[in-house]
Amino acid sequence: MAEHWFISGANRGIGHGLATLLAARGDDVDASVRSDEARERLQHDVARHRARFAIQVFDQRDEAGIRAAARELAEPLDVLVCNAGAYGPQTQSTLDMDFPGALDLFDINTLGPLRLVQAVLPLMLSADNPRIALMSSGLGSMAMEGSTNIAYRAAKAALNKIAQGLAHDLKREKVTVVALSPGWVRTDMGGKNADLSVEESAGGIIRTLDALTSADTGRFLDYRGLDVPW
Repeated sequence: MAEHWFISGANRGIGHGLATLLAARGDDVDASVRSDEARERLQHDVARHRARFAIQVFDQRDEAGIRAAARELAEPLDVLVCNAGAYGPQTQSTLDMDFPGALDLFDINTLGPLRLVQAVLPLMLSADNPRIALMSSGLGSMAMEGSTNIAYRAAKAALNKIAQGLAHDLKREKVTVVALSPGWVRTDMGGKNADLSVEESAGGIIRTLDALTSADTGRFLDYRGLDVPW
């Protein structure tokens, strides 16, 4: 049965893969991009599919823009994938940090998804099995040692904590919330030497989110549905 999905950051990479695969199988899809140019490209990419597909334009930092986009959505919204994000400043080590750049990264990667959840949540409460996935990373796991790109790692670790908090606060409403690691994917961010194609990661993410129930809320999963250490 077709469901209504919202995918943020669908102009490229994993978000683009999710949006196009969902459109191909006939789900109702709303997606977000950051510019009118990106919207035109995405519209071209999904034009051959017969599914209902709408594209919103907003920036993760812009609460008013996010809330305006949410008012354009139909309910119920079954699945929200907070995928939009950035990798952060070039200088981000524990010994040499671009602090303004790091703060901006937290605004995008940590607070941006929470802005989107709060804006669309009323549309999800009437769904039969509402699910929210916050796109995290294995680099955000406290079990993952290392310090390269530390601002990105810290922003994703903070996003994991927000996922835990949302799972707790929305349990009574039976909204399932998970943190989700897509794996190391061959995108502009992941690089050409990464393990997975966009299609492999996106396909696994969709299968994982299709299978979620309220019993899964509060988990940190990878694209295969396997638990990731917090």
